[in-house]
This record gives sequence, C-alpha cells and structure tokens, in this order.
Amino acid sequence: MKMKFGTMAVAAVMAASPVMADLVFPSLSYRTGPFAAGGIPFADGYADYFTLLNERDGGIGGVMTRVPECETGYNTEKGVECYESTKGEGALVYQPLSTGITYQLIPKATADDIPVHSMGYGRTSAKNGAVFSHIFNYPANYWDGASGAINYLLETNGGDLAGKKIALIYHNSAFGKEPIRTLEGLAEKYGFSLIELAVDHPGQEQKSQWLQIRRERPDFVLMWGWGVMNQVAIQEAANIRYPMENFIGIWWSGSENDVLPAGDAATGYKALTFHGVGRDFPIYEDMQKYVMDAGLAAGAGDQMGTVLYNRGVYAAMLAAEAAKTAQEIHGVADITSGMMRDGMEALVITEAKMEELGMPNFGPEFAVSCENHGGDALIGMTQWDAATQTWTLISDYKPTDGDIINPLIEEDSMAYAAEAGIEPRC
Repeated sequence: MKMKFGTMAVAAVMAASPVMADLVFPSLSYRTGPFAAGGIPFADGYADYFTLLNERDGGIGGVMTRVPECETGYNTEKGVECYESTKGEGALVYQPLSTGITYQLIPKATADDIPVHSMGYGRTSAKNGAVFSHIFNYPANYWDGASGAINYLLETNGGDLAGKKIALIYHNSAFGKEPIRTLEGLAEKYGFSLIELAVDHPGQEQKSQWLQIRRERPDFVLMWGWGVMNQVAIQEAANIRYPMENFIGIWWSGSENDVLPAGDAATGYKALTFHGVGRDFPIYEDMQKYVMDAGLAAGAGDQMGTVLYNRGVYAAMLAAEAAKTAQEIHGVADITSGMMRDGMEALVITEAKMEELGMPNFGPEFAVSCENHGGDALIGMTQWDAATQTWTLISDYKPTDGDIINPLIEEDSMAYAAEAGIEPRC
C-alpha cells in the first residue's frame, strides 16, 4: 500500500539503506543536425540544473542524479535507438524533444513502465491520462497554444475578431499541423477566416507563401515553425514590411536564434510561452556559483537566460519536483520509473513552490491528475526588442478555451484507445 511520507521520513529510510544508485534522467539531445542551434541550449539547461542539484543539494532526496546524453540529431529513428540504448541504465523519464520521436515512444515507454514528458509538443491528446497512462505534456500543449494566441488577439482587439483574416504559416509535418483543428474551431466560433500556408522542411523556401500573405493581407499571422524556418519567415515578413506586432509564433518559434538574424526589423515580433524569460531569477545566482564558476557547465556556459536554456532548466526542474513527489509517495529515495510515473501524476506546482526554488513566476501554477496529464493550460505572451536583444513577458499566464479543446482531446484520445485496445483507467 502506498503511504505519504515527508522529507524526514525519506531521510530516515535513506539512512538505513545501502548506497543507492543514481537517479537517471536521460537527455535525448540534438547538438548536431538542422536544429542544433535550438537543441544545444535546451540540453545545456537540462544538464546544468541537475548538476546544480548535485553540487548544492547532494542530489534529490540524498540520491545523486545522472544525465546520460544521447545524440538524436532530431531524427526519429535515432531517437528510438537512443531510448533503447539508455532505458536499461535505470531511466526515470524521457524528454524526446521531438514530436516524431514522441509518437514512436508512446507504446514502447508505456509497455516498459517509463514515463515520457513531451513538454509543449508531441501528441496533444496525451493530456487525457485515462488513456495515455505514461505520457505527460504539462503545463501546456499545441492546442492550448493556438487558443492562447487567439485569446490574446481577442483581448487586444476589443474582444472581436469577426471578419478578420488570420494566416497560419506552418512546418509541413505532424508538428506544424497540430494547431489546425483547433484554429478551425476557433475560426467558426469567433468569425475569422483562416489561411493555411504549409512550408516544406527545412523551411528555407518561403517566397511563394509570403507573396500570398502580401497579396491577401491577413490581419495577423501565426507561425508553427522550428529552426531555420523561423529565421526565414521573420526575414520574409520584414522584406514585405509586414507589421511585426501582428506576427505571433508558437513557443518553438520564439528564441533568440529566430530573431537575431533579422536585426532591428524583428522588433515587435511576439511568441507564446509557458515559462519565464531572461536570467533575472535567484536560481541563476546559484547556477553561476555552483555550475558555471565551478567549471561544470554542460556547454560553453554562455546560454544561461536564453529562451531555450530556460526551457531546459524548466523541464529539469519539473522532472526533479516529480521525483521528489515520487519519493514522498513511496517512502523511498531510490525510486523506479514506475514510481516516477506516480510522482508525475501527483505533481502540483504552486507559486510558493516556484519561489522556494528561486524561480518566482517562472511558469504557471498547475496540477496533474489521472484524468489530466496536461496541467491547467495557462499561456503567456512574449515580445522581442532588438535594441536590447531581450524577450519580455507581456502578459500573465492566462487560460485557454476548454470548450473547443477538451472535446477534441476526448475525440482523439478515445479514437486511440479504441485502436490500441486500451480501457480508460479513470
């Protein structure tokens, strides 16, 4: 029977136990390939946070952490190979960092009793934990992102988008197509027209799409892109003098890598987010002391505070907090992947907890449950200023449209359950 244990109880169990193995958090990274510029800072942030816990706190619950890194090159086949080659090391949770890899790991990881955290990507309907027992996508998913963008536009346009034209320029892949169904439902609800513009991988050829945008003159442009596609799109928008303040990217289209090549012309560009920007957080004082100054940084140590480094730190923090929760639930410090799954399903992130971790307002408050593996779907908006080369959070983390999103999640997840022969468990 599972019992609730506090920190002192876990410490007592540890004191009476033999030396324990490391808590293993594999990093499926891509420091090479077409998306390396985005993969490197995330991998650095992810690894550096666990190094901080080891050096400052002696690990998690007294057990040291280890982050074996396996290079995927953002290739689905290589990602699956990395999973297979590292799962036997005692892997507690996987962060695939790719929608394609995530889809492939859903049945594998579930069968292996290893949780997957596809934070802000992957299969959106995995939010339904009744069907996807081992897949988590908190604190937000792509459909939340689509709704968050529209809610922001409603808020800044007097609550009325009737008659407006909104273009979606998207990577022609499963990732890029994710928001379409949600935007179609929102277009019907709010009376705007949706223009869909696919961009083939890797995204360097966009002349025809931006000629169409110049011709049709949409009121707003949304972008679901990654890597070089984002840089090209922002430059093309600048070339046709499209107003940057009306151009909004998903959180994978809102890093320094995306805007710096366009120079001053990128000022005003906006991007959705589910975590904080910059390095003005107490956590980074500790990171500087225990990791950077100690020569223990995973990379060159020059990425701290960038958008994707922060995302890696945030992902690692959520994994660590889930591990702590698992230790408390099971009363042991040397947890298994199945216990880690339980910790992820019972995770609660409050502002008080964020402040305690030195990350005040770094992300939204949310809670996970058996029925809800996606959190509370709160989305923020950021904006770029080329003069200061900084992103600024220009809105609070705000709710999205459950009336549109929840039925889509139910429909898609139940279709998967029927196909896979899964009986919903809660």
